[in-house]
Amino acid sequence: MLSHLPEADNAKQRLSSALNSNINGKDELRLLRVTDPESVAVESLYNGPKIKLPLDRNQIEILIDAFKKGKQLHAKYVLVVLHETRRLLLQKANINHASTSTAKQITICGDIHGNIENLFTIFYKNGLPGVDNPYVFNGDFVDRGAHSVEVAMVLFSCFIVHPNDVYLNRGNHEDHIMNARYGFIKEVMFKYKEYASKICRLFEDVWSQLPLATVIDTKVFVAHGGISDKVDLGLVSKLNRCKFKSVLRPPHNVNLIDDINKQKTSLEQQKSILEWRQVLDLLWSDPKNQKGCTANTFRGGGCYFGEDTTTMFLEKNGLTLLVRSHECKQVGYEFTHHEKVLTIFSASNYYGEGTNKGAYINLDKDLKPHIVQFSATKASKGKRLTTNQRVSLAEESALKDLREKIYALRLELTREFKKYDPQATKFITITEWCDCLSAVLKMDLPWRTLRPKLARGTSSGLVMYESTFDMFKIQYKYSEVRARIKKR
Repeated sequence: MLSHLPEADNAKQRLSSALNSNINGKDELRLLRVTDPESVAVESLYNGPKIKLPLDRNQIEILIDAFKKGKQLHAKYVLVVLHETRRLLLQKANINHASTSTAKQITICGDIHGNIENLFTIFYKNGLPGVDNPYVFNGDFVDRGAHSVEVAMVLFSCFIVHPNDVYLNRGNHEDHIMNARYGFIKEVMFKYKEYASKICRLFEDVWSQLPLATVIDTKVFVAHGGISDKVDLGLVSKLNRCKFKSVLRPPHNVNLIDDINKQKTSLEQQKSILEWRQVLDLLWSDPKNQKGCTANTFRGGGCYFGEDTTTMFLEKNGLTLLVRSHECKQVGYEFTHHEKVLTIFSASNYYGEGTNKGAYINLDKDLKPHIVQFSATKASKGKRLTTNQRVSLAEESALKDLREKIYALRLELTREFKKYDPQATKFITITEWCDCLSAVLKMDLPWRTLRPKLARGTSSGLVMYESTFDMFKIQYKYSEVRARIKKR
């Protein structure tokens, strides 16, 4: 089993490593058997890139060049990369600790979401990862974009070659339930046909092995979503992250959460629920201009955390800055909470060509963040898409995210709508409706063309503005659960 790997990395030692990481031995043997790369034959006509361990920089460059030419990595080599990534991840702590002492800087990237052009642009501008060029990739590598497999393969290959200089944080989309909804599983099935189940099964396990956060020079905390007033880094560092295959699946019946203070649950159940909440908050939370923490109802997980929560968390842990991702920003980044929180988003053109810039952070040895903005383009560089083409792009998986964002900002939008409706008719003109969306969402989208997809109109050109929310209300399974938690 896995005989193509070096002797030191054979299945027996993998099993031993897994057992030391609190993984069930029988489950481990079953996983190794089901996903064994040796069970997949490479056809003689295959002319794509090949993977041979130990990986090196030359192989990474060949892999990137092949992906630029539109070639696909064979299923056997996908499994090889995943197994080697998993082996190395099993040796990592829940919280990475990175340093700028050698390179005198470190680069932090946000969401990439399967857009390989963004990753290529970052590497073109900033260089490939290495000892002298460390990176933190802050989650959401996959989903939405059409090249999620390729993005994951490049990132994982870089990690394999430089496991102490490439830091991978888990995002909320490194989750098989999210993958089923937002396109990654569909992509794997389309590209790998009869081998898709093996690959999806191994990806699911690798996601659970990813560290939950990275601390840079003991002062900068990097996590995908954010924090809450319940996040305890001591607890985070000790929990068994591998058991959370999906963060959207609580470890026990959610009704038990209400009973924690009533002492109706066992100590083990209470511990498991508290650990789950740590992971949920780190991966799903968002900063907000408010006090304290409130339920993040539109996402269905994590919380909205205020500046007071940020200040308390930073002071308690001796930190100076919280870097997070998780939200598309029109210019690629955003400072909030008096520059104590920095959001970085690395997927440019997220809603279509020209809709937003991507960005990454160069953090120097003094821990001062330098923002680099970019807009990735394909071979047709400089060619502006038509309005209809932009709408077509937005109507794919990213349109789901747009609807959620609109619903999340419903209070702000409603206030803006009502400014144009002093008589409370519940109707405004389409121009006024477009102006409101542009003002609140701060996105340059063809709102007039999108209107039929977002709100109901009348034959006289008016818009029933309340229908902007009624048509696309997002019902999340765990919203009420989170609300009950916060009442404790």
